[in-house]
Amino acid sequence: MTADPRAPQPHAVVPIDPALAPPGTRAFRDAGGIPADRWHADQNGETLVPTHCCFCGVQCGMYLRVDRGGKVFGVEPRNHDINRMRLCPKGINAYQQVNHPDRLTVPLMRRSRDEPLREVSWDEALDFTVAEIRRIQQTYGNDAFGLLGGASLFSEKTYLVGKFARVALRTRHVDYNGRLCMVSAAGANKLAFNIDRAGNPFSDILLTDCLLIAGSNVGECFPVMTQYVWGARDRGAGLIVIDPRETAIARTADIHVALKPGTDSAFFNAVLNVVIAEGLTDEAYLAAHATGWAEVKAKAAEYPPSRAAEICGVPAEQIVQVARTFARAPKAMAWHARGIEHHSQGVENCLAVINLCTATGHIGKPGAGYGTLTGQGNGQGGREHGQKSDLLPGGRSINNDEHRRQICEIWGIEESELPPAGTSMMEMVWQMQRREIRGLIGICNNPFVSLPNYKVVKEGYDATEFHAQFDFFLSETAANAHVVFPVTTWAEDEGVMANAEARVVKHNKAQDPPPGVRTDTWVMCELARRLGAGDKFAFADSRAVFDELRIASAGTVNDYYGITYERLEETGGIAWPCPSTDHPGTPRLFEDGRTYHPDGKIHLQVVEWHPPMDPYDDEHPMSLTTGRTVAHFLSGNQTRRLGALVEQTPRPWAEVHPSHGFRNGEPVRVVTRRGSEVFPALVTEAIRPDTVFIPYHWPVPTAANALTIDALDPRSKIPEYKVCACRIEHAERIDEVPAPPVAPGHVAYPETQVSRTDPLPPTSPQGRGTSERS
Repeated sequence: MTADPRAPQPHAVVPIDPALAPPGTRAFRDAGGIPADRWHADQNGETLVPTHCCFCGVQCGMYLRVDRGGKVFGVEPRNHDINRMRLCPKGINAYQQVNHPDRLTVPLMRRSRDEPLREVSWDEALDFTVAEIRRIQQTYGNDAFGLLGGASLFSEKTYLVGKFARVALRTRHVDYNGRLCMVSAAGANKLAFNIDRAGNPFSDILLTDCLLIAGSNVGECFPVMTQYVWGARDRGAGLIVIDPRETAIARTADIHVALKPGTDSAFFNAVLNVVIAEGLTDEAYLAAHATGWAEVKAKAAEYPPSRAAEICGVPAEQIVQVARTFARAPKAMAWHARGIEHHSQGVENCLAVINLCTATGHIGKPGAGYGTLTGQGNGQGGREHGQKSDLLPGGRSINNDEHRRQICEIWGIEESELPPAGTSMMEMVWQMQRREIRGLIGICNNPFVSLPNYKVVKEGYDATEFHAQFDFFLSETAANAHVVFPVTTWAEDEGVMANAEARVVKHNKAQDPPPGVRTDTWVMCELARRLGAGDKFAFADSRAVFDELRIASAGTVNDYYGITYERLEETGGIAWPCPSTDHPGTPRLFEDGRTYHPDGKIHLQVVEWHPPMDPYDDEHPMSLTTGRTVAHFLSGNQTRRLGALVEQTPRPWAEVHPSHGFRNGEPVRVVTRRGSEVFPALVTEAIRPDTVFIPYHWPVPTAANALTIDALDPRSKIPEYKVCACRIEHAERIDEVPAPPVAPGHVAYPETQVSRTDPLPPTSPQGRGTSERS
C-alpha cells in the first residue's frame, strides 16, 4: 500500500469551539481517554492500560492492570464519560479471559470429522486450509466457499473479513453474527433516515421528560446504561417499558406494558392511533420534515386501542395512557433492542417506533430522539465496513454500480472481480445443508449456540467438506471444525469499536499474546498471501488496516476519515460521520431537521401487523421467548468459563407463571415443533401466564436455540428468536449443563465448573413474586 497524501500528520489536538461544535459535543467528548503510556500505577511496578470492555454495545471504559512481567491480572473502573467508574459483572470479570487456562495456544486440525482434533504447526494448519479452499473452489466454483464474521471484532478486522471474502476468496458468501442482532433496526433506519445509527448520544437521556424502552432488559443486558435512566428519573422523567416480562427496569417504570410476544407493531400502531385521535401530533414538523404521513395515518386508523388490546393482551386503557404520556412530554425519547427486533416483522416493529417519534416531533433534539441498544461490543461498527452480505466499506451498497467502482479502485481490483451480494447467515446454513456451500471459515462466532433451530444448524455444518474456525477458546462450533486457529483476545491487540451511540472508541493493547497465538489480522493476511492475494493484504498491524478503512469510508454516510487513533485517545471517542481531522464528530443527528435521504425528509413507512410465523394450536398454545441474563454474554463461550459468572448463573431455567402449578426448581419440559428440553422452573408473577422465558447462553441439551424457529424477517433476514409456539409439561429429570469444550489433552477448568451441577435456577432479580431458593 502507498501512503494516502490526504492522511493527517500524527496527532494534533482539536480544540472545541462552542460556536462551531454541535450542541452536546463538549459533554460528549469530556472523557479521560489518555494514551496508555502516560498511565502508571504507584504499586508493585503495575501499569494501568486504558481501554474499553469487550462485551456489550455500551463500551464502558476500564483500566486493565498489567504486572511487571507484562501480564494482565486485574481491572479497575475508569472515569470515562460513558460509564463514570461503573462496570457490570461481565466487565469486572472480563480480564480473566486473557490468561485463562482454557486458552487455545496451538492450531488444531483433523482431516476428517471421524478423527479427533490434534495439535499441529501453523504451517500445517494454514497449508491444509488453503489446499481445501482451492480444492472446493476449483471443483464447485468460488461461491461454494463462505465466510462468517462477528460483531465483537474490532472494526479493522470486520473490514478485513469483507475484503478477504471478496478479494482473496472471491466469493459472494460473506455475512456475520450481527445478522442475529441489530439488522432489523438497521433496515428500519435506512428506510426512514437513510442512515443506520442511533440519532442521539446516551447523554441525551439525561435531558428527556419521557423515556420509552421497548424490548430491552436494560438492567441485565446493559447494566451501566441504567445510570442514564436513573439520571432522567431524578429529573422527573417518566418511564415507559414495553416487555412481556416484568424485568428489573420494568419494575421501576411508571407504565409497564406486558404485551404478548410478537405483537409490538400492533401496539405501536394503536398508540399512534390515539395520538392522532387526540390531536397530539406535531403537524408542522410532519409537514416540513416527513413524507408518507397520509398513508401512515390511514393505516393507524385501522388499529384502535380496542383491536390492539385484543391482539396484544393488554388493557386498551394502557395503550391510551402510553400515547398521552409520550406525546404530551415536552421532550421524549424511544430506545429499543432485540425484544422488538428479533421477529419476522422486526423491521416493521422498528418502523412503528420511528413513526411514533416522528408524528410527535420527538426527533433530533437534546432529550428527544430515537436509538437502538446494540448487543455486541461492535454491533454498530461491525456492520459498517463490509462484512455484511450486501454492504461494502462505508456502508456502501454492493448493488450500487458507483459504490462498487469506488471500492474496486481503493482495493486495486477490476469491477468484474467484485462478487455480487451474498445471502444472510441463516440462509448460508440452509445452503450448507443443500451442499451449495461446501467450505466455510468462521471468525468470532458460535452458531451452534447462537443460531435458531440447532438441528438444522448442526446438519448444515456437518454437510460441509471443510470448516475452519478462529477463536481464543474452543467453542461448541469450533469443536466441530476441521481446523481451529488460536487467535488473540481483545486485550492482546489494538483497534476501534463503535458503540450504540455510534461513538468510535479506541481499545489499547495491554499484553502480548501467549506464544503460538496470532491476531485475526495476521491469519487473514497470511491466508491471503498463500492464496495469491498478498499484495492486497500487506498490513503490518491494525493501524495500517485502519488507515485504509478511513480512506475507504471517506465521503460516505459512515465517514470515518477524520477519526485517528490519536484523536480517539485524546477525546475518549468520536461519533461518525467525521469527514475531516478538524471535525468534532456528530453525536446527535437531524438537528437541522434533515435526514440523509436526498430530499432531507424522514420517509415514514406503513406498518401492518401480522402474526408470528410459528402458529399457536392446541398442542402449542403458549409463547416461548428468549434473552440474556446479567452474568453471561451471547453464546457464553467466554463467560461460561469465568468462575464468578458461572457461580452467579450456572445454568439456564424456564421462567413460568405460578398459575401453571410448578414449584421453584421443579423440572419443566418446554416443547416446540423443533424438540423439547427440561429446565428447572423459576416460578414468578413477573411473566405473562401465556409466556415462557429461557436465557440462551448454553449449548445442547440445555440450549434455548434448539427450540426456537429459523423463520426470518423478509427484509432484514433476522431470525424470529423472540416468539415461537410451545407448551410446558411436568418432567422427571432436569437436563444437565455440559462443560465448555476444551483443547485435546485439557479438562474444563474445574474452579469455574463446580456450580453447573446445581439443579435449582439461580437466585434472580427477574421480578416480584420470584420464589426463594430453599
